[in-house]
Amino acid sequence: MKIIVIDGQGGGIGRSIVERLKAEIPSAVIIAVGTNSLATAAMLKAGADAGATGENAVLYNCVDADVIAGPMGIILANAMLGEISPAIAGAVSGSKAEKVLVPVSTCRVCVAGVEDKPMSKYIELAVAAVKRLYQD
Repeated sequence: MKIIVIDGQGGGIGRSIVERLKAEIPSAVIIAVGTNSLATAAMLKAGADAGATGENAVLYNCVDADVIAGPMGIILANAMLGEISPAIAGAVSGSKAEKVLVPVSTCRVCVAGVEDKPMSKYIELAVAAVKRLYQD
């Protein structure tokens, strides 16, 4: 199973996802894909097995991913202060992979039914969702 974790900005959400996934599913191969080198480095430090940076890395890795995890902004063109290009948003949303997205209020999108929780709780829920997919 190919698990891709995508993040931008400082990579904090991606770093947390990678750390928790490695703790919960040690055998999982996790590829960190950052929209910038800082995000990629943060996810690699957290234990990702491999890492790549930039738009082309996202496009390439989304093609055959089984699971894509990251902040909700990775499916929204121009999110994360413009780091998510329309091509990145299209590659992620168009991928046949299961998507596990962490809601982030700074995306300026309200998802009905999502309760206000601490980020750590959203990360916990995202990791649990990936773990369920990994076991199937």
